Amino acid sequence: MNTIEELDIITRTRGEVMSSKELTGENLFLAWGYPTAIILLLEFAALLIWNEDWCNWLWMGIPLFGVPLMMYFLNEDYERTHHRTLEANVILMMWIFIGFASCVGGAAMGFAGVFQYCYCSYQGLLCGMGCFMTGIILHFRPKTICGIIASALSAIPLFFQGDLWPWQLLITAVIVTIALIIPGHAFKQYVRKNSVI
Repeated sequence: MNTIEELDIITRTRGEVMSSKELTGENLFLAWGYPTAIILLLEFAALLIWNEDWCNWLWMGIPLFGVPLMMYFLNEDYERTHHRTLEANVILMMWIFIGFASCVGGAAMGFAGVFQYCYCSYQGLLCGMGCFMTGIILHFRPKTICGIIASALSAIPLFFQGDLWPWQLLITAVIVTIALIIPGHAFKQYVRKNSVI
């Protein structure tokens, strides 16, 4: 057997091993965490500088960036593997439900006229609970701890009402950082260190 044939066997074997690895979704927390935190910070800054109604619509950038990033990382996972564990299915369905609950809850609060009173706390609580449950399902303690901290902090925006409302956005950006970005990086490092992918 010559060197080219040996390299071909190694390449095929590596491809088979890579395709048998289970989905980890190690980038999904970051795919939603960064756009959410950055856009909340931009909305906070815009409201402090201009205080115009259009500033309240900057949140629409979250799904505009988050959805394509999520689809990219999901497709990347599907190219690597064609199966998903029960835990991965539960986590994916849970986060789809959280996204749906966030949209429906936000719309309902907007029509009820209470959006500025409690939506940021609601959003923070959903992110914290999702992070906590993901950590429990994956047996990954940093996500569990970050979920508990984020859920506890989600009550803080309730104390910033009226003219102080923009500060809810800043607090929610901090909560999103704790619930999505920090555990997202920790999990990605864990996955790489343990050669899951």
